Amino acid sequence: MKLKFGSFSSICNALYLLIQEAKEKFQQLQKVISILGDEEKRAVYDQTGCVDDTDLAGDVVENLKSFFRTMYKKVTDADIEEFEANYRGSDSEKKDLIDLYRKFKGNMNKLFCSMLCSDPKLDSHRFKDMLDEAIAAGELKESKAYKKWAKKVSEMKPPTSPLRRKGKSNKQPESDLFAIISQRRNERKDRFDSMFSSLVSKYGGNAESEPTEEEFEAAKRKVESKKASNNSKRKRQ
Repeated sequence: MKLKFGSFSSICNALYLLIQEAKEKFQQLQKVISILGDEEKRAVYDQTGCVDDTDLAGDVVENLKSFFRTMYKKVTDADIEEFEANYRGSDSEKKDLIDLYRKFKGNMNKLFCSMLCSDPKLDSHRFKDMLDEAIAAGELKESKAYKKWAKKVSEMKPPTSPLRRKGKSNKQPESDLFAIISQRRNERKDRFDSMFSSLVSKYGGNAESEPTEEEFEAAKRKVESKKASNNSKRKRQ
């Protein structure tokens, strides 16, 4: 009896430790999500690395806001127009164009949605020339999506001054600023997805990858074949 009780007690203790460890990990994950889901807490964490709730509330947040308002001036329409004038036609724009081409595999509709200060009506021919040059140099591979888009662009009349925006409305700078904000939001989302994946990998074990369609169909046929074989044996009996 003593031996059995001792074994049972050991099992209970082991289970308790496992439950406590799982609870702690779950609480850590909740904390991560609560920080990333709160704009103020996330901003403080990005700048300070603080994760305690007491460090992410009250005067700390307000003091940081005041600090950054002092350090960084408010972005004006003139600032955005100056940035756009320097960016369009620059090496940075060309690098971003090539990077986004690779990211979206030549899907130019998606590329224009992410490309800073871009306008399909003004930039399609200009972007096509740069991408064709990169493809000819072997820096990029021509995708089917790009080939189809390039054919349509070739049939269109190019703008006379592609680097200048004519009749720019007052709302246009807000559109460019929105593009910048959207890109930064996507970068933060990518960092969050990467961190979340690492948490799942660390605490959730090595999850098996989902089967492909071919593997699923093969498994299905195997089960059906086994089921038919069992039914046949039963009929013989």
